Amino acid sequence: MVHGGRVTDATQPENSLAPGLYIVATPIGNLGDITLRAIDVLKRCDGIACEDTRVTGKLLKHLGISKPMWRYDDHSEHRDRSRLVESTRDRAVALVSDAGTPMVSDPGYRLVNDCRAEGIPVTVLPGACAAVAGLALSGLPNDRFLFAGFLPSKEKARREMLEELSAIDSTLVFYETAPRLTKSLTTIGEVLPDREVAVARELTKLHEEMRRGLPAGLIAYFEAHPPKGEIVLLVGPPPERVASEEDADAMLIDALRTMKASQAAAQVAKATGVDRKTLYARAMELRSA
Repeated sequence: MVHGGRVTDATQPENSLAPGLYIVATPIGNLGDITLRAIDVLKRCDGIACEDTRVTGKLLKHLGISKPMWRYDDHSEHRDRSRLVESTRDRAVALVSDAGTPMVSDPGYRLVNDCRAEGIPVTVLPGACAAVAGLALSGLPNDRFLFAGFLPSKEKARREMLEELSAIDSTLVFYETAPRLTKSLTTIGEVLPDREVAVARELTKLHEEMRRGLPAGLIAYFEAHPPKGEIVLLVGPPPERVASEEDADAMLIDALRTMKASQAAAQVAKATGVDRKTLYARAMELRSA
């Protein structure tokens, strides 16, 4: 018998879920984004572990569901987690965050690790995620991206973190609070002045907003229009470096020591973005010099 994607014992009641931990993504704003599978598991589980029972209670009320709820958040102690793990041995426990997908900038990974260590089944129900929604809406390159959680609240730590990530050739994705947004944009402008930035605010909600540009322009806008709500802050990858003729020649000379002119031109073209035919002609000149 199959329930919610899991094979269950035929002796279990028809509407029950197999014991274990169920990671359930919830809406980040628009309640219509809850999945049918998430509703099914929330209806049939034995209880729900959540960050804030008041927030989850509102969602359950909207769905017409009543379930026992246990608080599990950043402040939960090891013994609280141990009791929750024990509960999953003979009960189906759903794990939710206040909004979005648990485990994304969320303490739930410790609970998942403990369940796996104890041989307790863990099932994930994909759904809404603010980081992914912001990335999709921003239009910034998304073939490679790094999600780095919240930027530090202290300026020195924030600067150090951005300096550490500056060499990564990908879009950087952060969560940020409205009161700290302009401070973070200021630091980004100082550490990564040539990087395009996008600010996604109140995603999926009535006042959803996406602003994109250089840090200075965004600072001016948000100083004039103080932001509210949840924010995804994205920093585009480093601009492509245009190699000088001297750089290209140096790379070609080095490559020609072990490669044919065509191979050297192809390698340097890939590294610099310079036209391969132009590099091949230059490689032939260098080889005959």
